[in-house]
Amino acid sequence: MKKQTVLVLTSILAVMIFAISGFVYEQSQVRKKAQLASTKTTEFERAHSPVYGPAEAKVTIVEFLDPSCETCRAFYPAVKDLVNTNGGKVKLVIRYAPFHEGSEEVVKILEASRLQDKYWPTLETVLQMQPQWASHDNPQVDLIWNYLKASSLDIDKVREDMNNPTIATIVDQDKADLRALQITQTPTFFVNGKPLAKFGLEQLKALVEQEVKVAYKK
Repeated sequence: MKKQTVLVLTSILAVMIFAISGFVYEQSQVRKKAQLASTKTTEFERAHSPVYGPAEAKVTIVEFLDPSCETCRAFYPAVKDLVNTNGGKVKLVIRYAPFHEGSEEVVKILEASRLQDKYWPTLETVLQMQPQWASHDNPQVDLIWNYLKASSLDIDKVREDMNNPTIATIVDQDKADLRALQITQTPTFFVNGKPLAKFGLEQLKALVEQEVKVAYKK
């Protein structure tokens, strides 16, 4: 066998081994996440977590979100749409994963806005304006206040409430749960405790559809 042919076959074999190894690793990570979600139910979803959609919905999307995360911003409209288009069968639970610099302060702003019942519009403003304030090498969180002035929020009250010890406790608890669940990237999604077999919007939609059919016997 010619040396060139051997080299080609060796390269092909190496690529196949790499692909198989990657698939095995990915599946092992999925199983690991599923096991953690099933055994650590308290850490998985907290009573303090913001919920979008009807409380009685049988299908729950849990999203671990960082307000500075570009992918979280890109996914948000589609995730919200999954709730809105499923006729009260799906709800979204937000968990905080403030991995980037400045994100923890933004989380506190969000929680303070929640005390005024303005959580979701504030989150949408924060995500919409993310390209302006959330540069990873130079975040400018103070710019958020300018964007929120157009809302009906009492800004002075938000500034005061974001330092409330209760909000600090919420942030600390979510960070502790991240460590317990070994969440290291955002967004990370679970649907009724099941992780995505492969990350992607279509995969999320398919899993939600599957769980709706199971939960509502369709």
